[in-house]
Amino acid sequence: MRMIVVAALTGAALLPAQALAASPFDGTWKEDIASAKISQEPDVFLLKDGMFTCKTCVPSYTVKADGTDQPVSGNPYVDTIAVNATDMHNVVLTEKKSGKTTETLTFKIAPDGKTVDVDFSGSSTNGAPYSGSGGLKRVAHGPAGSEPISGSWLRTGLTNASSSIVTVTYKVDGDMLSMTDPTGDSYTAKMDGTEAPYKGNPGITTVSVKKTGPRSMLETDMRDGKTIETLRSTVAKDGNSMTVVDSDKLHHRVTTYKADKQ
Repeated sequence: MRMIVVAALTGAALLPAQALAASPFDGTWKEDIASAKISQEPDVFLLKDGMFTCKTCVPSYTVKADGTDQPVSGNPYVDTIAVNATDMHNVVLTEKKSGKTTETLTFKIAPDGKTVDVDFSGSSTNGAPYSGSGGLKRVAHGPAGSEPISGSWLRTGLTNASSSIVTVTYKVDGDMLSMTDPTGDSYTAKMDGTEAPYKGNPGITTVSVKKTGPRSMLETDMRDGKTIETLRSTVAKDGNSMTVVDSDKLHHRVTTYKADKQ
């Protein structure tokens, strides 16, 4: 009789510990920017006759390149853009929303016109500011008479980035996954593919998360019912790293990178 009671009590004691075992996704993860590999279509710019066009922006736009705020539409993050191109080898874009600067990008075109260094900084809607730098390499020239930034460019990846844009924290509670990051993005979603609200990011309205294996999941970000990005995340067996395949549907870009548990 005593053995039966002990066994029953032992089992009851073990069940909560098993049920509360940490998910492989739990924790804070930081992207290793050096590991990133990018499959992409080129970015296409045109600066000519005092006008700047970003042909591959979504939506595309053309504005005066005179340093003044120019209205743009259809972008949830930006409603004016100022292009300062007084020095044609240093072009500065200042993006604003409701009069507040959201991002500044400085394009430094190499003297030979083959590469561009890009510095960026910005502030999120309700979180930490961010900054970083990356590069572009030319794959096609612009038309005759256009300025050096004109043409088609492939991204070569980030050379540095503030932790606020490369860090994410996940917490699993039962069949629910919560995500937060330093820029103020967050969601809590059931891991069965059910849509849930996405908070803190004006460009993403809903999200769905589906567990695809014991250590893998698929996140689908949507804007007004349309898929704009997917992230396939797989945690390594040792639990210390995670491989992420980020598919940007708007810009036709796939980035694969490793994230390390902090």
